[in-house]
Amino acid sequence: MMTADSETETPQVIGMAANPMVVKVWQLAEPLCLSEGLELVHVEYQREPAGRTLRIYLDKPGGVTLDDCVNVSRQLGDLLDVGLDTEVSYRMEVSSPGAQRPLGRLGDFERFKGTRAKVRTAQALAGRKNFTGTLQGISGLSVLLLVDNQTMSIAFTDIVKAHLIQ
Repeated sequence: MMTADSETETPQVIGMAANPMVVKVWQLAEPLCLSEGLELVHVEYQREPAGRTLRIYLDKPGGVTLDDCVNVSRQLGDLLDVGLDTEVSYRMEVSSPGAQRPLGRLGDFERFKGTRAKVRTAQALAGRKNFTGTLQGISGLSVLLLVDNQTMSIAFTDIVKAHLIQ
């Protein structure tokens, strides 16, 4: 589980640099999650047909309960009301990551070594941007993924989305 030294410390997380709202939500949510014994797995903020949606994914050993989600949702709602400088309305969802857990931190790719994953890159590698394979861990700042019996090294900074698959 990650720890944060201060509210302004922001871990390097896939896709975070592209969305300042996600950065701010992460800074507000991570200390709360840590204080509740939870891991903040992923934050998404996107426009959908029903409007803007803010999704918060949590985890803990043994799994997240409905009470965990409700507790964080109530507290985080108050923090966001005060800490976000936005007039845009959004719907917030707090849940467990489920079987298709998003992979956001470099350490996640080592933690789930041996598990199947889908990875999307910003730039084409070997003529493609989407890869499905088995996580082989990390090497420096690169993710190792076994695809079609060949280990690919993908720079963490090139990954725009990744999640586990069954």
